[in-house]
Amino acid sequence: MIYNSTNVLSDLIQMTSAHINYGKQLLEISEDKLQFKQSIKSWSVLECLEHLNMYTAFYNAEINKKMNASSLPFSETFKSTYLGNKFANDMLPKEGMKTMNTFKSKNPNASKLDKEQVVRTFIKLQEGMLSYLETAKSKNLNKIKTYTTLPILKFKLGDTFRFVIHHNERHVIQAKRVLSTTL
Repeated sequence: MIYNSTNVLSDLIQMTSAHINYGKQLLEISEDKLQFKQSIKSWSVLECLEHLNMYTAFYNAEINKKMNASSLPFSETFKSTYLGNKFANDMLPKEGMKTMNTFKSKNPNASKLDKEQVVRTFIKLQEGMLSYLETAKSKNLNKIKTYTTLPILKFKLGDTFRFVIHHNERHVIQAKRVLSTTL
């Protein structure tokens, strides 16, 4: 799939900005509501955010390292790989989407979480992602490769951004759904 690089970054900046705004709204909601779980196996709003914090911390560090090491010029087009495009699109929330299993190390279920710490970390990490998206406006989304949390798998920078931010969107929507049952 071939995309306009500027449009891809613009869409991802918009999504990430919305995630930051959502995090700021959560600071105004009681901890009890953010800790609410519909069942023992389901996640609370704070668990959704903590899951995202775990992944975003990894990807922010990887993206920053790879972009800082590259002086390759910006390319107007971004050509997604088959696998990168599939992973990114599979993360997008959609009607009747299936739940996915997560790595045990990234599963916050039954964790003791502090509202202020989790939400403020979420906002900070999303602001970091927003900064990297701005930096990417002068980077080559095709030629810079990043590792994923599956160490044998590398994605083009454009696919990494799309995958991570679509994953964020998926769990922000999950958090909104959980929160709506407590209001």
